[in-house]
Amino acid sequence: MARAFLVVLDSVGIGGAPDADRFFNGDVPDTGANTLAHIAQVCANGEADQGRKGPLNMPHLGRLGLKAAVEAASGETAPGLPDECEGLWGVATEISLGKDTPSGHWELAGVPVPWDWHYFPDQHPAFPPNVSKEVARLAGADRILGDCHASGTEIIERLGDEHIRTGMPICYTSADSVFQIAAHEEHFGLDRLLQLCRDLSPMLHNMRVGRVIARPFVGGAGHFERTSNRKDFAIAPPSDTLCDWVQNSDREVRAIGKIGDIFSMRGINSVKKGRDEVLMEHLIDDLKTAPDGSFTFANFVEFDSLYGHRRDIAGYARALEWFDAHMPRLIDAMRDGDLLIFTADHGNDPSWVGTDHTRERVPVLGIGVGPKNVGQIAFADVAASLAEHLGVASQGPGRSFL
Repeated sequence: MARAFLVVLDSVGIGGAPDADRFFNGDVPDTGANTLAHIAQVCANGEADQGRKGPLNMPHLGRLGLKAAVEAASGETAPGLPDECEGLWGVATEISLGKDTPSGHWELAGVPVPWDWHYFPDQHPAFPPNVSKEVARLAGADRILGDCHASGTEIIERLGDEHIRTGMPICYTSADSVFQIAAHEEHFGLDRLLQLCRDLSPMLHNMRVGRVIARPFVGGAGHFERTSNRKDFAIAPPSDTLCDWVQNSDREVRAIGKIGDIFSMRGINSVKKGRDEVLMEHLIDDLKTAPDGSFTFANFVEFDSLYGHRRDIAGYARALEWFDAHMPRLIDAMRDGDLLIFTADHGNDPSWVGTDHTRERVPVLGIGVGPKNVGQIAFADVAASLAEHLGVASQGPGRSFL
């Protein structure tokens, strides 16, 4: 019986979104943003040689048709990538009115977002008084710290000492539809932080805020570091997704990375978490051990979280090359009848202004059905295609490209 694997390289966009002019980083529209092409161009110019050297080296994903996908999406080129198109390849365009994690993942799983997300203004204070008061009440604190748009690493360095001294939670947001709470794992308590976010999330979800995110950290004396115990409390998808379609057909659904959080554990049997290097081992293990008929859904977040938001072009290039170097191990672990799809959920061009995601099309690359140009497709077509491969009914608006 066929198996399917969907791997999201978080934020690896390829430009060309037709509505990019409606999405912004500060006052600058995302028109012209192109995560992969711009990284490749900077590498080819010898300007991203920190910890690596020369043109972007992605021979394995490249040979599936990645360069052709970039050119088909945006008309730009990605120098250094091979010209071959030996796998399934195409370009997916999102219709949901967001450029964030839930919108991208839900639509890839067959459910476009039917509402506008709520975003907090880039001002101080950023949050309505009733929200701030409720956070303080739930935390047993006098008030909250932060109450602004901020980088997660910057704000804990700035407010970490005061947080430890006062016990007040650090609350911040971004251009995404998120409410983030940072707290020290030892002084505040990890379980206490998770419970705070869990108790607050219904209020924020009713406002159409996509995620309440727990951001635990450790350290002291101005030297703080976020831990891997992050947890997202996401609003539930508005209808059944690919995960539900598969699970309701008595098949096993395995999640790797933050997939369980994104889908509020709906339609998911098991979750494996960790840093991306750990997730790679989990993915290889699932390729070896997942039962016939199963679906594995994986997200590799560090392209986005460590390099895209921080506008670190060389770091992003290193991460792409690291992932590509593991491709032979993934391919060797596949069985006859498997379909392995690689895609992304949005862009985060590290050469762009600001620190927010960028509205872009994404590549769709596949192994298991031979060379195939599927052209311009919708995000939801990915779900329909995986459903067809698995032999389960597609219940969303997508059309299979198989």
